[in-house]
Amino acid sequence: MRSEQGKNKKKSTEQAVCPISKKCGSCQYQGMAYHKQLQKKQRQEESLLGSFGKVEPIIGMKNPYYYRNKVHAVFDRDRRGNVISGTYEAKSHRVVAVENCLIEDQKSQEIIHTIKNLLKSFKIKTYDEDTGYGLLRHVMIRRGFKSGEIMVILVLGSPILPSKNNFVKALRKEHPEITTVVLNVNDKKTSMVLGEKEKPIYGPGFIKDELCGCTFRISPKSFYQVNPVQTEILYNTAIEYAGLKGKETIIDAYCGIGTISLIAAKHVKKVIGVELNKDAVKDAKINAKENHITNAEFRQGDAGEFMVKMAENDQKADVVFMDPPRAGSDVKFLSSVVKLNPKKVVYISCGPDTLARDLKYLTKHGYQVKRIQPVDMFPFCNHCETVVLLERK
Repeated sequence: MRSEQGKNKKKSTEQAVCPISKKCGSCQYQGMAYHKQLQKKQRQEESLLGSFGKVEPIIGMKNPYYYRNKVHAVFDRDRRGNVISGTYEAKSHRVVAVENCLIEDQKSQEIIHTIKNLLKSFKIKTYDEDTGYGLLRHVMIRRGFKSGEIMVILVLGSPILPSKNNFVKALRKEHPEITTVVLNVNDKKTSMVLGEKEKPIYGPGFIKDELCGCTFRISPKSFYQVNPVQTEILYNTAIEYAGLKGKETIIDAYCGIGTISLIAAKHVKKVIGVELNKDAVKDAKINAKENHITNAEFRQGDAGEFMVKMAENDQKADVVFMDPPRAGSDVKFLSSVVKLNPKKVVYISCGPDTLARDLKYLTKHGYQVKRIQPVDMFPFCNHCETVVLLERK
């Protein structure tokens, strides 16, 4: 009898806390105690990266809830015709209604619920992906956790929002913390959330936030890490691993809006950030000015091609920071790193499997892994960020 009660107790503690976790599929570790999540990620990191060196104990969060500073909601109607907002069901385009997500910013979720309630009084129809009829497709909220600034992005199927000024007024009456509202037009049949055209209808069209002592301007399409608490740990670890003395020239590949570039700038002689996205480069240049940083420059283009040209012109870089997307890097880029031949490479990865693949290439071409530090940026999800220091043999 006692053992049966023990089984039931164990089962109840491991059941998913979120009622829609199986349909949503975003949180693969729902119902698992947080310390067990960290243990599982540690084992995964050691399994994939242990052959390159010692994997340090993963750095977890003190409070692993409501950490996402970017919240995206899809709008649709249920079978009864009621407006719902939520997320796509795993591996489908069916919308699952979300009332309270345990990892998304709470204030952002409150704003989404308010928008849902305003649709009826403003006679705004939700967009139907099958017919192409309707107006509101998505809402994205971005919030600066330190600045408190909030951006609301309304993604529409056409460029006109009826009574837009009154709509904003009604929304800000409920949430005066909102500092800007942007209309984004996505009139194509696509899985992409944001369209190409956008215009602010309230405020400047961007927000600012602070990270590691620097202020950053964040536009609707800017890449900015979704967990600011752990991002400070991640970036400070990367700077520490680089062992900067103040005389170095560094390359920040995949630099985005210049987060790592500007945080590292005070520790080096010169920073060159390279990024394909022209809007991100524009933000990076503005961020440098606003932080009074004069030793950082930003180039729009392919980072690999840029480094090859540097090598061909006998230009040197002491450290290369690389923070590629989850798909990792590619042989073309990695070969450009090898050709430039910096003393150190600091690789920030959000995919340990692709990281292992890329480390294999770099260690075969003159580099040695010195330190490996996992950081849990995504509690309840199976992803994990890792900082790796490589030094030229």
